[in-house]
Amino acid sequence: MDIKNYTLSELETLSGEIRDRILEVVSRNGGHLSSTLGATDIIVAMHKVFDSTKDPFIFDVSHQAYAHKLLTNRWESFESLRQFGGMSGYTKPDESSSDYFVSGHSSTSISLGVGAAKAIALKNEQANRLPVVLIGDGAMSAGMAYEAMNELGDRKYPMVIILNDNEMSIAKPIGAISRMLSSAMASPFYQRFKKKTEQFVDNFGEGAHYLAKRFEESFKLITPGILFEEMGIEYIGPIDGHDLKSLVEILTLAKNMGKPVLVHVQTIKGKGYEIAEGKHEKWHGVSPFDLKSGIANSKSSVKTATQIYAEALMHQAEQNEKIVGVTAAMPSGTGLSALMEKYPNRFWDVAIAEQHAVTSMAALAKEGFKPFCTIYSTFLQRGFDQVIHDVCIMDLPVVFALDRAGIVGEDGETHQGVFDISFLRLIPNMTICAPRDEKSFHQIMAFATHYDHPCAIRYPRGAFLPHDLPLSTSFEKGKSQLLISNSSNTLFIGYGNGVGRATQTMAFLEEKPSLLDLRFVKPLDSQMLRLMAAKHKKWFVFSDSSRMGGVGSALLEWLSEERITDVRVVSFEYGDTFIKHGNTHLVEESLGLLPQQLAMRVIG
Repeated sequence: MDIKNYTLSELETLSGEIRDRILEVVSRNGGHLSSTLGATDIIVAMHKVFDSTKDPFIFDVSHQAYAHKLLTNRWESFESLRQFGGMSGYTKPDESSSDYFVSGHSSTSISLGVGAAKAIALKNEQANRLPVVLIGDGAMSAGMAYEAMNELGDRKYPMVIILNDNEMSIAKPIGAISRMLSSAMASPFYQRFKKKTEQFVDNFGEGAHYLAKRFEESFKLITPGILFEEMGIEYIGPIDGHDLKSLVEILTLAKNMGKPVLVHVQTIKGKGYEIAEGKHEKWHGVSPFDLKSGIANSKSSVKTATQIYAEALMHQAEQNEKIVGVTAAMPSGTGLSALMEKYPNRFWDVAIAEQHAVTSMAALAKEGFKPFCTIYSTFLQRGFDQVIHDVCIMDLPVVFALDRAGIVGEDGETHQGVFDISFLRLIPNMTICAPRDEKSFHQIMAFATHYDHPCAIRYPRGAFLPHDLPLSTSFEKGKSQLLISNSSNTLFIGYGNGVGRATQTMAFLEEKPSLLDLRFVKPLDSQMLRLMAAKHKKWFVFSDSSRMGGVGSALLEWLSEERITDVRVVSFEYGDTFIKHGNTHLVEESLGLLPQQLAMRVIG
């Protein structure tokens, strides 16, 4: 949609139409809501001032980029948002050439912008290309953003960073005075004055230069921009992120400055949908809901794994004051909200800073506390080095509670929790285990609380798969539980939620195999596996994880070490591919992982 010639009135009308379209689709399909509504006017202004066909438009996380999708020839296909085979909820270059980069994790945008700026400079394209970055204030809590700004401020590549601030306190203490001064600094007059002053004082030695610099610093000390200015990045703002006239004017100015510029924009989350406006965390990501009332469509009454974890951790924390915990910007998503409220001095949200979360818990473990580091499986990837360097080398008793392990559905490739077993299993001193249901989860939490080494527990998004099996017994390190013992030549080995999937698969088979709940993928239960190898020669592995380096790999390695050659292992873990977004049932069907499909593979 070419909006270069739109009048201000037409732009405002367009913003309203975009918000209506977002609300219409998200209320049916679910998705990110408050953040993308809040960023709509910014994105409209970006498309008015810049050109997404040549300027890299880089969205941090990109959950706020729905307006960008609608402005880049995807108005009709937006109907399929987050649906299997449909449009992604994040930017995706193979969906549109206007999407510069895949983005689903936070705080990568400024680094991408710096890289793009270097490439543009090397290709001598600075005259007609400019990286434009849109980053939220939450993403500014991660160190990677400052690593990028540190280099950018030194190298001075032309680039525009738009800071979408919808909750930071950075500007609130200053209010109208800050806005007045920032408007003055944003004006062409101020920019010309600054340049002329710099040229003038250069002719009068160090003394004049020092006084002029001190005057400018004093002028900016009462503005929010001092941090960015000190890093060598020009600061403009804060400006009203819903005033399209100001947005277009300021972005046009920033575009023509020929240097790194940060434009600080203040917005209201949920803008345009009164029910969601403001700091309401529940409206950040939503399931389908009634647009008129804002009430979510009916939800399952079955307890989720996250709820079970929160209850089990609360139970342990009430009995043991040494238990502490951390999450990285996901207090409600990980179930830690109630613990943070009850024990504010023992449970913390450190914002989007997984590396810091892991390392800070390592120090608490060294001081005699029992930390539970509660992070989504996909986000622990960001703290991989810290798990090795700061926890496992010193063999510290940090528990990693990995929520959203396995397929997470509509969020797609960037959020599927499939790699944690593979990348944790290779680390010395790490113990890896998984519950299969509510009772076993409470038992595994009791085990982890008293375990004096690093330990990782993975569990799924939503509820555990239901099963009718013998009750779980207490957890012991490296011990499995044989749930069903038959004379069949076939053994089903389930790990975590894979136990439920194995049980569902058995229902489609006439000949019933034995069933083993592995419980620990590291260390393995050698004693039990030797017994199973003597009795069963066909092993089928059920686990919601990557096949490469996963549970099947661990079993094959063990068989090789034991020199057992007559057992055939077939793993029903995920293949060597990134798993697409969509309804979990449809995704699993496409991968051939529904119980009836697996049963056919067992028979065949």
